Amino acid sequence: MTESLHTVTTMPTARQSGCPFDPPKELIEAREHSPISRFPFPDGHEGWLVTGYNLVRSVLADSRFSSRKELMSHHPLIDYGDIEVPPAPPGEFLLMDEPQHSRYRKPLVGKFTVRRMRLLTERVEQITAEHLDAMEQAGPTVDLVTAFAKPIPAIMICELLGVPYEDRGSFQENIDKFMNGETDDEDLIAAYTSVQQYLAELVAAKRANPTDDILSELTDSDLTDEELKGMALILLAAGFDTTANMLALGTFALLRNPAQLAALRADPTLTDQAVEELLRYLSVAKQFYRVALEDIELGGHTIKAGTTVILSLNTANRDPERFSDPHTLDLHRQDGGHMSFGHGVHQCLGQQLARVEMRVAFPALLNRFPTLRLAVPAEEVALRPEAADIYGVKSLPVTWDA
Repeated sequence: MTESLHTVTTMPTARQSGCPFDPPKELIEAREHSPISRFPFPDGHEGWLVTGYNLVRSVLADSRFSSRKELMSHHPLIDYGDIEVPPAPPGEFLLMDEPQHSRYRKPLVGKFTVRRMRLLTERVEQITAEHLDAMEQAGPTVDLVTAFAKPIPAIMICELLGVPYEDRGSFQENIDKFMNGETDDEDLIAAYTSVQQYLAELVAAKRANPTDDILSELTDSDLTDEELKGMALILLAAGFDTTANMLALGTFALLRNPAQLAALRADPTLTDQAVEELLRYLSVAKQFYRVALEDIELGGHTIKAGTTVILSLNTANRDPERFSDPHTLDLHRQDGGHMSFGHGVHQCLGQQLARVEMRVAFPALLNRFPTLRLAVPAEEVALRPEAADIYGVKSLPVTWDA
């Protein structure tokens, strides 16, 4: 039976006042009406917005929906006119379909296994402790984003790829510029160009003098320098920005939910569940895009070939048909299965590294500073704009009793 046709006329972006962790209320209302809605893009393209858990999961697992960059010519907020989008550069496999996608992903799969990432726990603990020491010396008031949330994943992904220590600061700054949703076009192009040039030099250096890191290991393959550069860019950007925002926004969410914070402090065995629940509840990677390669039936509607589909992960992870009391942060939640790392062939390659970092960092922070609290009213915490690919906070001033 065909479901009634629902239309969302503009992409909701504004979070409700006092509810920075919830998706925009219009998105929640759209999901309540139907798990799939018509969506007219600003350029006139008639697309679809998928907000329900089962349908989002179905699209992500369906190879008839493409991730190819050159097909992603429609933006939910901007009319780009007749601009022709080029294919993804070599190595940037997130924006490719099979078989190109597997050419780049397969050599990496064995390097990001659960076992290999767990072996890094001791190093994550060391980096975390060093930054907690620095916070304690600088405190009792610091910006948790710059003092804690960004450095831990930045150092870890740089060490894995073999980025020299002295280069990490400029890398972190440039990655942030083209991920924060606020950089103007000129600075954005400059940051991207700088990172590309740096990675080209890094790949050449690894070929000439391999060291003990993933990028050096990959030079011993049939991958070209251009391909390695693109792969490194994807890994560096994805391995840094998502986890950094989870650490900061996750801490903010815990501080705003004192009962859940107390439960985590009281029971260290709750850590794994707490990380998964924060991932579900926050869904910092808000949405993905796919394009239908052929006519496809979805949720009682026909998605025509060439049509763009927006997949709303933050509403899928708040779907009451999948999760009980979905808008409540519940660290004891038993109904798992969130899609914050995606699903299907494009599921996040570095998800186990992110889990290790969060499982170490959250309890270490909370145990070191038992009186940790916001240093400003919650309403004054600066949030990243919804235009940013990854949701989070720009800064998170915190304090504690010295």
